Amino acid sequence: MSLGRVITLKDGNKIPQIGLGTWLSNPGEVKAAVEHALKVGYRYIDAALIYGNQEEVGHALKTTSVPRKEIFITSKLWNNSHRPELVEKDLDLTLKQLGTEYLDLYLMLPFKPGDDLSPANEDGTEALLDLDGGPSIVDTWKAVIALQKTGKVKSIGVSNFTVTHLEKIISATGVVPVMNQVEAHPALQQPELEKYCEEKGIKITAYSPLGNNVSGKVRIIDTEPVQKLAKEQGRDAAQILIAWGVHKGFCVIPKSVTPKRIESNFDDLELSAKEFEAISKVGRENPVRYNIPYLYKPRWDIDVFVETRVSTIVVGSEEEKAAKHKVR
Repeated sequence: MSLGRVITLKDGNKIPQIGLGTWLSNPGEVKAAVEHALKVGYRYIDAALIYGNQEEVGHALKTTSVPRKEIFITSKLWNNSHRPELVEKDLDLTLKQLGTEYLDLYLMLPFKPGDDLSPANEDGTEALLDLDGGPSIVDTWKAVIALQKTGKVKSIGVSNFTVTHLEKIISATGVVPVMNQVEAHPALQQPELEKYCEEKGIKITAYSPLGNNVSGKVRIIDTEPVQKLAKEQGRDAAQILIAWGVHKGFCVIPKSVTPKRIESNFDDLELSAKEFEAISKVGRENPVRYNIPYLYKPRWDIDVFVETRVSTIVVGSEEEKAAKHKVR
């Protein structure tokens, strides 16, 4: 079972180190998954309006015997509500769907706003995003900061932010996000982002710690080197990937709707320094980023991960170079 490890955020609030992710979990499966997760000991649920399953998460929260105050709930501000006057309305919708009066953590993404959750052109090839106008990430961050005064959110953070994005909002407002939720696994190591976050006291949550199939790439958990390493260590492949993130001090939110997998993902273990380095080496030799908006269908014509303030090439940024727009 879980070792019950928690992380203390910059604002003093505490978050469990292992949680249940709900991104890419199909509607009709999420309620049972969240119910089972809470039953076996999870106390951290990660949700988002754009996932299309947030109401099911809310139904599970209503049926569980676990008190709300014992559950850490994260959700996210989506692109179509980045305009400052829409931020609180988006939060209110999320609270309604989840059936809760507050969120423990509310995250802002750096993507450009559009009118709908997933707007696209007539032939469905290009996402219709507000690329040439609209608010900057600083404008939106200021509106997110204001939410804390309402009592509707305890902590605020960001997701998919690069060092450049972080420096922009921090220098403009003086308010440091407590969390940056990013794709993270052994095949996507981001030492300069990690160093910057550590210096600023920003914790990292690793989403897709096992990889994902959004872009059709082979998940890291399914690669031969990881499977071989798991056998050599006599462990489950998912468990060693989750343990890798925990070893680095990340919060880790593996997604599953299968009861046995939900349980095994929560079967916390510790890696030796030798085991950790072996997993890290496998990842460094097979670098990959799965979540790249420019490769979405419809395509988002915007580079999110091209980094201008670090010395190394960020994995995935090469695939975004053809994008015509940048995060403002």
